[in-house]
Amino acid sequence: MSRVLDLTSAVVTAPIDETSIVDGTPAAGSRALTALAGTEVGVWEMTPGTSVDVEDDEVFVVLSGSATITFTDGSKVDLTPGCAVRLHAGERTTWTVHETIRKIYVS
Repeated sequence: MSRVLDLTSAVVTAPIDETSIVDGTPAAGSRALTALAGTEVGVWEMTPGTSVDVEDDEVFVVLSGSATITFTDGSKVDLTPGCAVRLHAGERTTWTVHETIRKIYVS
């Protein structure tokens, strides 16, 4: 990677596996930016719709868009630009994306 990367066009999305879609036709994609001491740093985005996921150990910061993450215990996190979130490996989540969301993650 060069010193500067335009994150507005860094990710190419593809349809999400049909077995993970709850509503709509969301697409998602990611791009690893670098690895630091065995930890991946990258950018990820998802278009509007709802899908389920099993999380990795991760910290992320939302750059743009809005979404809601619902956890199996019923708790929810509303995501907007500037939010920092910690996910734990194995957590089952439902992502409802209202406006295409883009995040920088460390995993």
